[in-house]
Amino acid sequence: MDSRLGLGDEEGDVWTLWASLGWLASCVMVVGGALPYAPQYQQILRTKNTDGFSTRVCLVLLVANILRILFWFGKQFEVTLVLQSVVMILTMLVMLNLCCSVQNTNRISTRQHHITDLDPRFFWSWDGFEDYLIFLLAFTLPCAFTTLLLLDSSLFVETLGSLAVLAEAMLGLPQLLQNQRNHSTTGMSVNMVLLWMAGDSFKTAYFTLKESPLQFLLCGLAQVLVDMAILYQVCLYSQDSWDKLA
Repeated sequence: MDSRLGLGDEEGDVWTLWASLGWLASCVMVVGGALPYAPQYQQILRTKNTDGFSTRVCLVLLVANILRILFWFGKQFEVTLVLQSVVMILTMLVMLNLCCSVQNTNRISTRQHHITDLDPRFFWSWDGFEDYLIFLLAFTLPCAFTTLLLLDSSLFVETLGSLAVLAEAMLGLPQLLQNQRNHSTTGMSVNMVLLWMAGDSFKTAYFTLKESPLQFLLCGLAQVLVDMAILYQVCLYSQDSWDKLA
C-alpha cells in the first residue's frame, strides 16, 4: 500500500512538473515574440536613425495578428496565441511610434506625407503616427464585419487562417529585401534577428507539441528559413566590408 501511495505521489509530481513547464511555455509564447524588438528599439533610440529597420515588418505583423485574432472566432485554438497577438500588436504600435518620432526629428523637408493624400507612392511611409492608426482601423473594421457575417463558412474561416499565417510567415521578408536593396545590414539589430531565430524555432516546436492547426506549423517553418537567410546576409555583407578594407 505504501508503495502504491509513493507511486501516486511520484506521478503527481511529474504531472505538476509538466503543468509548470506548460504554463512557462505559454508565458514565453505570449511575450517571447515581442522581445526581439527590444534591442532594435534601443538601437534606434541610441542612434536616432531608423534606416536599418524596415517598418514594413510592423505592417506584416499587424495584419497577420489582426487576422489571427479574427481567425480565433471561427476556429478557437489556444488562448495563448490570441494573447500573443495582442502583445505583438501593441509592440508594433510602439515601434511605429518611435520610428515616426525619430524620422520627424531628422526630417529636413517641410513636406509631409499623410494617408489622406491617397498617394500610393508613400504607402506605409507616412509622417504621422495617427496615419498608421487610421489605416489599421480602416483595415480591421471591414475584416471584422466580414468575419462576423461568414463565421459559419468553414471555407472562409480556413482561408482567413491561411492568410493570417501566410502574412506572419512573411515577417522577415521586408527586412530581407531592404538588406538586399542596401547591400548592407548596418542599422539592423543582429540581436533582433538572432532572437527571431530562437523565438521562431521555439514557436515551431510549440505548435508541433500542442498540435495547433497546420497553418501555424507551416508558418513557423517558413519564418525559420527567412531568419536563416537574413543571418546569411549579415555574414555576406560583413565579409564584403572586410574585403573592401583589405
